[in-house]
Amino acid sequence: MSVLEIRDLHVTVETEEGTTPILNGLSLTLRKGETHAIMGPNGSGKSTLAYTIAGHPKYTVTGGSIALDGEDVLEMTVDERARAGLFLAMQYPVEIPGVTVTNFLRTAKTAIDGEAPAIRTWTKEVKQSMKDLRMDPKFAARNVNEGFSGGEKKRHEILQLELLKPQFAVLDETDSGLDVDALKVVSEGVNRAKETTGLGVLLITHYTRILRYIDPDFVHVMVAGRIVEEGGPELADRLEDEGYDRYLEPAVDTEA
Repeated sequence: MSVLEIRDLHVTVETEEGTTPILNGLSLTLRKGETHAIMGPNGSGKSTLAYTIAGHPKYTVTGGSIALDGEDVLEMTVDERARAGLFLAMQYPVEIPGVTVTNFLRTAKTAIDGEAPAIRTWTKEVKQSMKDLRMDPKFAARNVNEGFSGGEKKRHEILQLELLKPQFAVLDETDSGLDVDALKVVSEGVNRAKETTGLGVLLITHYTRILRYIDPDFVHVMVAGRIVEEGGPELADRLEDEGYDRYLEPAVDTEA
């Protein structure tokens, strides 16, 4: 069984104030087929974790490790990480003018697999996935995310997830900006990927509403770049009722 292991991870980013620590000794183990939800207040480092796993150059790893089946992820380029089976669904998907969804998806699939998919089979698979995600077939001919609504961008992220078939997916606040209907459709897409490929999911979110549709095996509370509490789905329910104040108060007392 494939395993993504994060050990004592320390990450900094350059800001106007200089080098700023964001992740401060974070550890997490994600096995294929598992769903881990990471919850926490704004500024706790959740998106930093997502982009560090993906290899964003803005973030500098100053300590710790990320390993996929024993292989050092931090030594891999971004495209090598993708080919190894890592996928990031971005919180704010970018527009790519001049590149159609059809060309983008087939080029990405070819890069991941090392060979182009058979046209007939691929076309059928794309159409079915778009139908499942309730995407208008006309989107296939549109430029990537150009003029897409927030919900359409998120559906396109999950379309990529279904077609590229990674081993592990990091979903960075995929639920943000979605109405109830879109949330259900996107969640169904994630669940299909889990069922068909045994996908491991690292689900980053502020709220529990997406966890009504994607059942987490583990819930982690992240504050100030660390995991401060872990548990099962019941922890998410408690966070819904109590919020994050109980984790933040000690930090306030220390400053005082």
